[in-house]
Amino acid sequence: MIYPSQAVRIAIATKLVDFCKGHDGLAALAERELGRDSHSGIIIVFRAKRDDRIKLLLWDRSGLVLCYKRLEHCNFVWPKVQDGMMRLTKAKFEALFEGLDWRRVMGPSR
Repeated sequence: MIYPSQAVRIAIATKLVDFCKGHDGLAALAERELGRDSHSGIIIVFRAKRDDRIKLLLWDRSGLVLCYKRLEHCNFVWPKVQDGMMRLTKAKFEALFEGLDWRRVMGPSR
């Protein structure tokens, strides 16, 4: 499991991505389609046509890291397919990565 620090920025590319793309292809897509610099420390989450697959792209100060995960017995819960991206909190990202419904993660009540 990847446990980002509280300060990390996490974004989901809500549009479906060709999962044949590697480090460079996803980095170029992030810059061209999302306006995000993949070398800025942001974690960019990409989704495939199949709901059980996810790719993460992040810069760890020494190089681009590409992480791929396929769930065996369930699907990831994704936002509606649309152009652009959306941001996630650390807690919602952790739920998404575990295959849980991140939309049910609530912040502290006031």
